[in-house]
Amino acid sequence: MGLVKQQIREAGGAFSNVFRNADLRRINLALAGSVIGDWAYGIAVSVWAYQQGGATAVGVFGVVRFVTLAITAPVTSTFADRYPKKRVMVASDLMRVVLVIVGAIFVASDGPAIGVYAMALLTSMVGTMFRPAQAALLPALAKDPKELTGANVAASTIESIGFFAGPAIGGVLLAVADVAVVYAFNAATFVWSAAMLIRIGTGAKAVDDAATATPGDDSTAAVDSDTKSTEPSGRGAFLSEVSAGFRAIMANRNLRLVAGLYVAQTVIAGASLVFEVTIVFELLARGESTLGLVNAVLGVGGLCGGFIAMALAPRERIATDFGLGVVLWSAPLLLIVAWPTLAATMAAMVLIGIANSIVDINAYTIVQRVTDEKVMARVFGALESLVIAGMALGALAMPILIKTVGLRTGLAVIGTAVSVFVLTAVPRLHKVDTTVLAPPGLRLLRGVPMLSPLSQPTLERLASSLSSMTVPAGTVVFREGDRGDRYWIIERGRVTVTRNGELLNELGAGEGFGEIALLRDIPRTATVTAVEDLVLKGLDRDEFIPAVTAHGEALELAESVVNRFLTLA
Repeated sequence: MGLVKQQIREAGGAFSNVFRNADLRRINLALAGSVIGDWAYGIAVSVWAYQQGGATAVGVFGVVRFVTLAITAPVTSTFADRYPKKRVMVASDLMRVVLVIVGAIFVASDGPAIGVYAMALLTSMVGTMFRPAQAALLPALAKDPKELTGANVAASTIESIGFFAGPAIGGVLLAVADVAVVYAFNAATFVWSAAMLIRIGTGAKAVDDAATATPGDDSTAAVDSDTKSTEPSGRGAFLSEVSAGFRAIMANRNLRLVAGLYVAQTVIAGASLVFEVTIVFELLARGESTLGLVNAVLGVGGLCGGFIAMALAPRERIATDFGLGVVLWSAPLLLIVAWPTLAATMAAMVLIGIANSIVDINAYTIVQRVTDEKVMARVFGALESLVIAGMALGALAMPILIKTVGLRTGLAVIGTAVSVFVLTAVPRLHKVDTTVLAPPGLRLLRGVPMLSPLSQPTLERLASSLSSMTVPAGTVVFREGDRGDRYWIIERGRVTVTRNGELLNELGAGEGFGEIALLRDIPRTATVTAVEDLVLKGLDRDEFIPAVTAHGEALELAESVVNRFLTLA
């Protein structure tokens, strides 16, 4: 019981830390404006479309919108990797302000329907660059893994609240005014969002470091596919840049695993658009009020899920908890199959709502921590495209299952298939937790001053690439004039640093050496000898140099160490 209370306190503390961090607070307030305005706008567009062409018009526009978004997301997310992410988000907001205002003019003046539909579609398309950029920027704003998880919980909670608040505000405005007024409200929320975003980075140097990609520069070195995503070398065509998110997922087995499970969950999410209605109206023989109650319970579960995800975070089993969330999306369907009552349906919806938040929060956190920063936004764009495709597949498959084998059997088929798929992936998820998200040596790297400013994903990737070496007391680690190939960190023991036989320094556990030859591309400038039996952790030059030189503060600290030693020598 004491452990549970401690986890609850830690969860609450981590969540509150998000809003004490000024930049995280601003980016979440910006997201709130964007999400709430979007949902209100969506209701207004649906109402307008229904007035024009009935349910058919609403349905056709919905299909066209989802297909367009699935195609657009990988394209627009490219801009968030090519340009500073904050600017991309502000541009998205301001462009949507213009498009929504033009749409409002068309609506208010009884303009051509095609103009209203075009503005609505363009608004959604431009919006697809916002969330990937936001998700990719969070690691640069969070101070540690707990704060990053807290930021994702806050974002998920905001989206859950927006799901209710946006339509509610839209409904009230439609009741007292008209569609054009809802459009104006949406434009105001985008202005609010842009105003919050513009203030991000005041004194936050990490934001500038996060936006290192240069327009047109799409080159990074090839890396280990188990720990990093890859990016094509050379400038390449824009099409190559657009597909980089998909290629990064395919090249990294950890990202492939997360994407596969995420899509499996969204297949059920798409199927739920069909089976929720069918369960209430046919299996339970209830009316519209019960359907509303089921959706409300689902939303309550979603809010609870965010807090549960935060409470689970201190266990550092993010990938395993992600798998648990996918199981909780599928297994509760079997409860309805076995016990087709309102009580069982409500219990299942609570569990699914909880699962939805756990899956989203942990999936985003995993992607942020295992993906190369230069391609992260495009990976989120690719995931968004895959999610939409998964939902479309589920929405198409469920009616076929209901028609061929019946509702209960169809629920059993889809629930069992996804649950079994996740259970087979549990060992791999556990390995992601223990070797990728919390690799041995991570704490050692955090304690090295010149490496401590690096982002959490960068430190985790470096820790995953560490080599080990034991050196007996009295043995020379390297000599003055040797070629430098690694940066060494002392895990246990002590060394002396000498030059021309003169003692320059003595280093102990947690301290590093060997950076001068790597950063200046010169032979070793001193001889390092073990005073005690040593355990060393090494970073290859191809890992060390890009990590340190790409981060302004880390490079500044490294240069100060180099200059101090050269002056001493």
